[in-house]
Amino acid sequence: MSDTTSDRPGPIHARPVPHPGRWIAVVVILVLVAMMVSSFVTNPRWDFPFALRVMNYNPILEGLIRGTLVGTAGAMVLGVGLGVVVGVMRLSTNPVLRGVAFAYTWFFRAIPRYVLLTLLGTGLGYLYGSFDIGAPFGQQIAKLLGLSSDLTFFTLDVNQFSSTIGMGIIGLGLSEAAYMAEIARAGILSVDRGQSEAAMALGMSSGKTMRRVVLPQAMRVIVPPTGNETIAMVKDTSLLIALPVTNELFFQAEAIGSRTLKIMPTIVAATAWYLIVCSVLMVGQYFLERRFGRGFGQTSPGNRMRFLKIGADH
Repeated sequence: MSDTTSDRPGPIHARPVPHPGRWIAVVVILVLVAMMVSSFVTNPRWDFPFALRVMNYNPILEGLIRGTLVGTAGAMVLGVGLGVVVGVMRLSTNPVLRGVAFAYTWFFRAIPRYVLLTLLGTGLGYLYGSFDIGAPFGQQIAKLLGLSSDLTFFTLDVNQFSSTIGMGIIGLGLSEAAYMAEIARAGILSVDRGQSEAAMALGMSSGKTMRRVVLPQAMRVIVPPTGNETIAMVKDTSLLIALPVTNELFFQAEAIGSRTLKIMPTIVAATAWYLIVCSVLMVGQYFLERRFGRGFGQTSPGNRMRFLKIGADH
């Protein structure tokens, strides 16, 4: 019997492929980072101790809470709620609803938010001055009936309301709804049509099918871009200066910088707060994506270990 071991190849001495470009990139990045750190540390104009004090000023904290956080929450609630309705309208079989939804998304996606807020802040007050909310043709009806009232229930001073956080929420929310409509439409289209057909075969109405079957499954697609839109909205609240809303984080930071003649430290203080708020939202978005992504090609670490154990036993 012949010895076949001599025909086998010897051990393979594999050497990794060299990647000198990676080391060059690492060196370049380290040099740039060292230059930035040196600039922060050695340049006294940054004045980080003053920036830390500014972060705790009452006007800054009030602008952060009442302007940035409240404005973001209100605009996103309005934008998500109205956006889902407009997104469903885009998918309707009714041509009128589809046309209205398309016109809405076309208009508000085409108008920059700063321009829209400027229009709401100055244009409405110039055009109308005040809004009278009441019965249509109230003055004529009251005159015919001999009433002393003109059937006006509420009068809104547009010039006064246009510089409030309420107008800012309306403006940002209307703009956000146009983007959320497309996000919701994409999420709904990602759900297999057979899900809706099966639900309707069980006797569920179209509205109940949308609420109970389609939207819960569409959240897997809707949540990630909605989280991005929320983070973007935090930054877009700085555009409320167009109204102008004075009780807002960046407006207050600029005001303090103008009074103290320390522009950069106050901008650094506002930037730090934006970084903190957006970082917290990013963490929340990560856990929401994990929650709504369960069962869609993702396996938790515990399940993976259990599967590996079962495979080892067999």
